[in-house]
Amino acid sequence: MKQALLPEDFDFQNSIPLWTLDASRKMISREFIFADFRQAFEFMTLCAQRAEEIDHHPDWSNSWNKVTVHLSTHSSKGLTALDIQMAQAMDLFALQV
Repeated sequence: MKQALLPEDFDFQNSIPLWTLDASRKMISREFIFADFRQAFEFMTLCAQRAEEIDHHPDWSNSWNKVTVHLSTHSSKGLTALDIQMAQAMDLFALQV
């Protein structure tokens, strides 16, 4: 099911202040840095479980203690509420590990 794009005046700064908005407004990104690989992997496991629950999967990569994430709703060709929901969940999971 195609999601509705976020409105042009969506307040990214208040909703997800640690994320970077792509200039085209079609993607948000964040780099998470952890103490070690175990914590990075634990974070990714929590995120993967949530992604399955909401059926919205990140584009991401992992290198030892670093996880780089890009979120966009490909079927909608831009940012939707699912991206914000996933970003907020990731922010919380990063604090838990």
